[in-house]
Amino acid sequence: MAVAFTFPGQGSQAVGMGKDLAEAFPESRKIFEEVDDALGEKLSKLIWEGPEETLTLTANAQPALMAVSLAAIRALESHGFSLKDKVAYVAGHSLGEYSALAAAGFVSVADAARLLRIRGNAMQAAVPAGEGAMAAIIGLEQADVEAACAEASRGSVCQIANDNGGGQLVISGARSAVELAARLCTEKGAKRALMLQVSAPFHSALMKPAAEIMREALAGVAKHAPVVPVISNVSVTPTSDPDEIARRLVEQVTGRVRWRETVEWFGANGVTTLYEIGAGKVLSGLARRINRDIATGAVGTAADVEVAVVALA
Repeated sequence: MAVAFTFPGQGSQAVGMGKDLAEAFPESRKIFEEVDDALGEKLSKLIWEGPEETLTLTANAQPALMAVSLAAIRALESHGFSLKDKVAYVAGHSLGEYSALAAAGFVSVADAARLLRIRGNAMQAAVPAGEGAMAAIIGLEQADVEAACAEASRGSVCQIANDNGGGQLVISGARSAVELAARLCTEKGAKRALMLQVSAPFHSALMKPAAEIMREALAGVAKHAPVVPVISNVSVTPTSDPDEIARRLVEQVTGRVRWRETVEWFGANGVTTLYEIGAGKVLSGLARRINRDIATGAVGTAADVEVAVVALA
């Protein structure tokens, strides 16, 4: 049985997440303290008490979700669990790739928190408010969605940002182009084309200024080979080379999150169980729609930790 750990992305955040981990495990509480110290503010108070609209801001949600994921990892480790010995691969959805890499020792928790704060601010600042948009396209073949994006983006930007699997694709770019592409997708037979309530056109070419900021930020932190290979969002191949990982993280800012292909890669390479580490169960649900032969589990609460420790022994 090969196990992979996956780490959630933005949208999985919820006020109160990780609080019972911090209360049950000193090792988990220390993660939240490390993140607070790294950012010079009480992000933990915001995570546990809200308000939700402030937690949801990109610059807060990204380091917050990483903190909860790492708190869950430390809780497992407090029971003697070893990522290196028990897990074949790690992967994360968008910002979750940073959580995966921090769990595997590529960067410190403090550096991951600072990088995600920089990333969140840079992505928010890359496009003036209101000029970008994203839309979820449900139930339409990828080729048709790509054709709609190509037709809508003449002289503008509109591209597939997330291939989430289960018939769900997310497009991103200039608002007018995304709105047109969404209408075209509906005309082509999409079950739904839903404009998303997001603050910026993530994972599109409009994020290039943020990619350059992340290139500089990643160059300035200590990087180490992860103890288990990470499957990159943009390449869907495993690597443990720190410089290659950093390059892929830069590409990820403007590139497609290839999550469907990631889960398919796991299935083709002997992974039989996927655990979602951190807040929510979004990735578990996607995995079940992509490959029903892969078992799923989640570790986001103290109770989950106790169950997973036994299952992973």
